[in-house]
Amino acid sequence: MNIISGGLCAAKGFKAGSTLCGIKESQTKEDLAIILSDCPCTAAATYTLNQVKAAPLYVTMEHLKDGTARAIVVNSGNANACAPEGMENALRQAKAAADFLGIDENQVLVASTGVIGQRLNIECIEENIGNINLTYDGSEAASIAIMTTDTHPKTAAVEFMIGGKICRMGGIAKGSGMIHPNMGTMLSFITTDCAITQEMLQEALSESVKRSYNRVTVDGDTSTNDMCVVLANGTAENRIIEQKNEDYNAFYNALHEVNISLARQIAADGEGATKLITCIVRGAGSEEAAEALAKSVCGSSLVKAAIFGADANWGRVLCAMGYANASFNPASVRISFSSGAGNLMVCDQGHGVDFDEALAKKILLEKEITVEIDLWEGNSAAACWGCDLTYDYVKINGDYRT
Repeated sequence: MNIISGGLCAAKGFKAGSTLCGIKESQTKEDLAIILSDCPCTAAATYTLNQVKAAPLYVTMEHLKDGTARAIVVNSGNANACAPEGMENALRQAKAAADFLGIDENQVLVASTGVIGQRLNIECIEENIGNINLTYDGSEAASIAIMTTDTHPKTAAVEFMIGGKICRMGGIAKGSGMIHPNMGTMLSFITTDCAITQEMLQEALSESVKRSYNRVTVDGDTSTNDMCVVLANGTAENRIIEQKNEDYNAFYNALHEVNISLARQIAADGEGATKLITCIVRGAGSEEAAEALAKSVCGSSLVKAAIFGADANWGRVLCAMGYANASFNPASVRISFSSGAGNLMVCDQGHGVDFDEALAKKILLEKEITVEIDLWEGNSAAACWGCDLTYDYVKINGDYRT
């Protein structure tokens, strides 16, 4: 497997493009994007577990009942969640895209991101969607159009072999705040030219999402709009993946590489963030326990604030582990901080140890920080991702709607 460029359009037979509609009056960047396959695709998706779901999710769920799709239309600037005429406008958005593309509207998936509770200006979408220029190198344009408080686009792509055929996979994502996925506001769209059945595609996606996006937390808020969609058009002409075998494993590894890359990019671009935090828990009795502990550390406001201040306050790490939904022996825990500036153990057997405060500060001033936790109780491990908590997080969210 090789890392390549191209994002969504790295896979053969996929176009993308965007335009500015003015969905949010203050918006100056493009805010409507379309992703289109040259032919029908096998499709799979995962959605937010929030009980409050946006209208576009229900439309996408309905359109994916047959496991196929050909296009995705996505807007930023308005979530179309808990909004007047929400379902009607989500359906109108699908129809506008279908009319523009000349395909059945049931083959169009819909996604939205932005402010909750306000009516979507569907009229401006219908008026301007025809301005989208779909190209085979339009991934970057689409990735910018779906951004809200993101500071930069998020993209990934890989090339891999299935049965002697070269296959490609690429994706884009958005997410900066309201990130605590249980499938954060997080959208991810992935394309591949690999041939795979819908059953195997869904299984691979669901399994990968558990170990990628679901292990990211920025602020503990699970969005109403979280969605991850994969389209597979089969143009690589590999023998179709119909069961879990060597080909399936190669496909899963490629998908997981893309998802992990996008998940880390989302965590690093948390609203107001200056640092990416990775928490690795090793030696756990189960992977579920390791994940719960790691996510609790990444989600702790006190840990996040300490990392922002480059303060090696390891007691906050142990405290966050203590209220996670996982049992462990505190007397066995070892905690270390590491980065490009070095590695430093700060706690052993559940107690503090003497350490060089100057080195600790140097380690925690780096842009990527790893909190390493050893439990010495088993053979399972998990990594989760988050970011520091800065003054700017409150500034961004204090007047987000207005």
